[in-house]
Amino acid sequence: MPLVAGIDSSTQSCKIVVCDAEDGAVVREARAPHPDGTEVHPRAWWAALEQASDGVLDGVAAIAVAGQQHGMVAVDEDGEVVREALLWNDTRSAGAADDLIAELDGPDAWAEAVDNIPGASLTVSKLRWFAEHEPEAAARATGVMLPHDWLTWHLAGREGGPTTDRGDASGTGYWSPSGGEYRADLLKRAFGRELAVPRVAAPAETVGYTPGGAVVAPGTGDNMGAALGLGLGPGDAVVSLGTSGTVFAVSETPVRDASGIVCGFADATGRYLPLVCTLNAARVLTATAELLGTDPAGLDALALSAVPGSGGLVMLPYLDGERTPALPTAAGSLHGMRRATMTAPHLARAAVEGMLCGLADGLAALTDRGVPVRRVLLIGGAAQSEAVRRVAATVLEAPVVVPEPAEYVALGAARQAAWALAGTAAPPRWSTGGSAVAVPADPAPHVRERYAEVRRAAHGV
Repeated sequence: MPLVAGIDSSTQSCKIVVCDAEDGAVVREARAPHPDGTEVHPRAWWAALEQASDGVLDGVAAIAVAGQQHGMVAVDEDGEVVREALLWNDTRSAGAADDLIAELDGPDAWAEAVDNIPGASLTVSKLRWFAEHEPEAAARATGVMLPHDWLTWHLAGREGGPTTDRGDASGTGYWSPSGGEYRADLLKRAFGRELAVPRVAAPAETVGYTPGGAVVAPGTGDNMGAALGLGLGPGDAVVSLGTSGTVFAVSETPVRDASGIVCGFADATGRYLPLVCTLNAARVLTATAELLGTDPAGLDALALSAVPGSGGLVMLPYLDGERTPALPTAAGSLHGMRRATMTAPHLARAAVEGMLCGLADGLAALTDRGVPVRRVLLIGGAAQSEAVRRVAATVLEAPVVVPEPAEYVALGAARQAAWALAGTAAPPRWSTGGSAVAVPADPAPHVRERYAEVRRAAHGV
């Protein structure tokens, strides 16, 4: 029974699952924390990986990493990191993104070039900020890679050059999913000169070997890993509630959106993964629980005791700025406050509804651009909340199911490792998702209508 390992190197932690390569059954798991913040030295990821993997990877025949997207890891000619990595949730490059859009004659030109529009999250914008604000450190940089690229390279003992995959590369802003190539001209435009970039490997290519002889697969981005771990098919959409909130679905054709709402990513199998991302998801609930002096279970009970729509109280949950809509300097706000609604239950309900209404807008954006959605899979830590499930059934305009809790990003990485080990044309068939629980539909259109009204009044979008 060959074993394979998948690593989820996320914003908050390193998670590892070891699986049976044939059926995906999880044999063992481990995790270790990452430091908080929007910039982190990559050696912290490696230290967490070493801590989590101690004794866990024994007997593993293949391994792959799915990592947080967009992070900028700049290295010198010796492959050493020249500054802490800027992460996806670092918004300081919002002005740089605006400049890049204007310089290339607007969003339509960017959508045509790389299926994406620069925003503060994308690597291309971070490179412009880096070149302009830290010229001495930038002068030492000769290459740039993504978090999962850096970890994959180190797992393979830094033998050969760094590699990436088309899924994670599609989130840089200088690799084109529909064209299947780097746009060196856009990278040079952002940074002011050429930089070395990782080679884009085939989906199940062996890119190296660990010192112990295990196959190293290309890895991918975290959202692409989740799609592979869940075994997404046409008509399936995911609403993932982690540090960020994401809505994505598999598509057979590339998606271009000049509005910038939908990111035209690739997936980890050769298809495409149109995606909408919000900065504020589960942490909206934890922050609200802390404000109310309760815990997640207490917040759940409070939210369920209030009526849909929270009596008109609306939370715009932009606590860390926002990516979609593009409001990087925005703050969270409450609207419709009256004596009757200034209660803990109403505030709890408004937090859950605000978080999910933004993601409902993302789901609508996918369907508006021709992506078929027949059901929504609700995943992530916050998906275990009964209030979140019921509100999802209220505001998402599709049937909602909740798969069994699992580390789907890490499972996707493990499935890719098994694919590379087998050398087959398609990923192995694994039973993923377990017994999905269907959430009874309970539409309440006035909730989203009120949310949209408040959003437009407050921010004009």
